[in-house]
Amino acid sequence: MKKLQLRFKTAEGKKRNLVLNYVKSGLNENTVRQAMDKISASKLFEKDTVELYQEVVDAKYIDRTETKVF
Repeated sequence: MKKLQLRFKTAEGKKRNLVLNYVKSGLNENTVRQAMDKISASKLFEKDTVELYQEVVDAKYIDRTETKVF
């Protein structure tokens, strides 16, 4: 399964990941960055009054392959 990991910095400077399942393959940097900027600008996510996705860091696809043994 392919996932898209979006990395942000919190208001405290700690790194925070937002992982999306079932994402479209081949998204370009501009598209992903625009989406991440919107997430950051929305200020929807916070925990204990700390904004969780304040600054965009990077994004990457993660491919996970499972091999059944039995």
